[in-house]
Amino acid sequence: MPTYDYVCNNCEHKLEIFQNISENPKRKCPECGRMKLVRLIGSGGGVIFRGEGFFSKDYGGRNASDGSND
Repeated sequence: MPTYDYVCNNCEHKLEIFQNISENPKRKCPECGRMKLVRLIGSGGGVIFRGEGFFSKDYGGRNASDGSND
């Protein structure tokens, strides 16, 4: 399940909520009880490749170690 960031436009309370993609956005602020909660648009999760990388092993061809594709 994705994590969504929310902020209340009334009391400025910030929180994260785990919910299904198909669920409607939450509206009621758990802090002040007003219907002023809005879902923030985030950049999503980043991907970090470590080590030699997938390209040299999966798509590199015969001479993957020197970076050339013959």
